[in-house]
Amino acid sequence: MRHYKYGRAWIHALFFCKIGTLALLTGACLSPEKQEREVSYETIAGNKEITADYDLPQILESGELIAVTLSGPDTYYEYREKAMGLQYELAERFATRIGASLRIEVVKDTAELIRRIENNDADLIAVELDVSPYGEVLQGCGSYSQNGKEKRRSWAVARGADELAAALDEWYQPELKKAVQEEEQRRFLPQFSVRRKPRAPFLSRSQGIISPYDAHFKRHGGAIGWDWRLMAAQCYQESAFDPNAVSWAGAQGLMQIMPSTAQHLNLPMEQIYHPEKNIQAAARYLRELEYKFSDIQPRTERMWFALAAYNGGAGHIQDARTLARQAGKNANRWDEVKHFVLRLSNPGYYNRKEVRFGYMRGSETYQYVESIRQRWNEYRRVAKPERVPQKAKGERKKKFR
Repeated sequence: MRHYKYGRAWIHALFFCKIGTLALLTGACLSPEKQEREVSYETIAGNKEITADYDLPQILESGELIAVTLSGPDTYYEYREKAMGLQYELAERFATRIGASLRIEVVKDTAELIRRIENNDADLIAVELDVSPYGEVLQGCGSYSQNGKEKRRSWAVARGADELAAALDEWYQPELKKAVQEEEQRRFLPQFSVRRKPRAPFLSRSQGIISPYDAHFKRHGGAIGWDWRLMAAQCYQESAFDPNAVSWAGAQGLMQIMPSTAQHLNLPMEQIYHPEKNIQAAARYLRELEYKFSDIQPRTERMWFALAAYNGGAGHIQDARTLARQAGKNANRWDEVKHFVLRLSNPGYYNRKEVRFGYMRGSETYQYVESIRQRWNEYRRVAKPERVPQKAKGERKKKFR
């Protein structure tokens, strides 16, 4: 339950009024712990007259709109650490319109959506839903679905939240939904997904030179025990060797590092386009991701899982392993798990209770790893492996301890 649901000032006033009444009745003999139990938030929220009164003014007072939704390509998912999905995007725009921040929470099924509203744990159901069977609890508003000529309000708020419902109805326009859909689709078109100036996959095939950054791949790939040519293949997949590449999601530089990941790795934003700094940070991140799959042996298998996590997120890849394991497959072999990565785009799989992280763009992650493997094999035929210099080994202990 959220403690600020009815406005902090109002709850505090009721809280102290309740304590004062108890003190008069008991002679102030209750311990502080006993007093706190007697006036718990659950007791306050149990009053039906109070819970029915939470509406748009209280949302604006708290500064936060809480929306619940389901996992899916048209509702909510995460892509490269960025929240995505049509229903999420619409809810975000409505929250901005009313001057509140949005907190989105993903649940497993319709029953949980309704329970969250009924218990005052959420303000808005951001899913296209047939509201009619739940008329005692919900009222339809905002976005609508259309079946032929029939239009049906398909978002929902609590019965009695009339100001919020009216604001949603006034704000929502069908053309807005269409515009958001088109924008999402455009983001994933190759010509729009990453702004970059591609270079050739080889700087000099005859001399075995892959890129101008080979020395950095050798140095920092060697520091984490990776074949430098594998890191080069990943880099080409990410940015085509353009150090100034940037994606619509905000990934930047040669290895397309997200700002939040850069912060986590202590890479200053003013250095994110620096070729060696970007590659060094990516190496550290690969090592960190590899550790998340430390139960996988041999290490050559573990690397594919780390690369998949770099693109699709470690949580989704662990979900795919869970599905593979349940299907009787070897969850430590990428060639068996990758098929379940693809299936995480299917609601029959991503809605399963054991799947913690929901929908993912599985085909992209699948193709990402396959493309890197193919290019790595090509690079290995042309470029020589590299021994890690003794100096680099010593520095590895200092930098990556």
